[in-house]
Amino acid sequence: MPQWIALSPSQHAGLGYLPRDGYHFADQLNVAGILLAELPKLLPHYVVVLLKEGEHFQPMVLLGVGERNLYVAPNGKWLGTYVPASLRGYPFALANSEQPGEKVFAIDADHLSESQGDALFDDEGKLAGTAAQTLDFLTQCDRNRAATQQACDALQRAGVIEQWPLTIERGEGQEPLTVNGLYRINEAALINLEADVFATLKGAPMALAYAQMFSMSQLNQLAERARFHENSHAEHGATQEVPEDLDSVFDSDDDLTFDFD
Repeated sequence: MPQWIALSPSQHAGLGYLPRDGYHFADQLNVAGILLAELPKLLPHYVVVLLKEGEHFQPMVLLGVGERNLYVAPNGKWLGTYVPASLRGYPFALANSEQPGEKVFAIDADHLSESQGDALFDDEGKLAGTAAQTLDFLTQCDRNRAATQQACDALQRAGVIEQWPLTIERGEGQEPLTVNGLYRINEAALINLEADVFATLKGAPMALAYAQMFSMSQLNQLAERARFHENSHAEHGATQEVPEDLDSVFDSDDDLTFDFD
């Protein structure tokens, strides 16, 4: 787990940081948080699910089962043409501060360096280069995250979220993959809502609801990725690298721009 350290020019002037090495940090993630703004980019590649955290539901994309992220290759390359925004800011994050409701720009302690990497601050004590760009990116994501949560809360109040015991078939002779703790939109409940309740879902909540339902057609992606990893491991061992010619197939969109049009 990352140990987040709040950055400040007084404490970290002159220090550098080590950029992330691909997506090794996410190779055991099963889910990743998503934003309303990126739904059009996500739908061709991911299954959107809902998870309950405390009293609220959170929209996520399903990345794998067990202890393996099926979208990360052994060499850390992201096996997909779009990387969820929640993963692209690493090794930086907006972390909760000691003051309730406030956040600070933080870095995973393992990526701080006294002698290597890129500069964190310039000579004037301002964030430098990619660090400054990442803060802007994370700030815009955080603003959209509030709208995303509001949409999800509206669906919860409408009573259209149900448990989803998911089973992924892997072909003849192999045990299916079972994923517990997931939720989805109950299409019948959505269709049969009273008119006044249905009206409260106009706009973002309805977009999220239909995105989740439409995304279920991507379940075959998970099965295909599971087979890819299993075959790669069986034939070449756990250290197998992804061939260079896969770049034309899995050309990741992992830049730090908040433009999901």
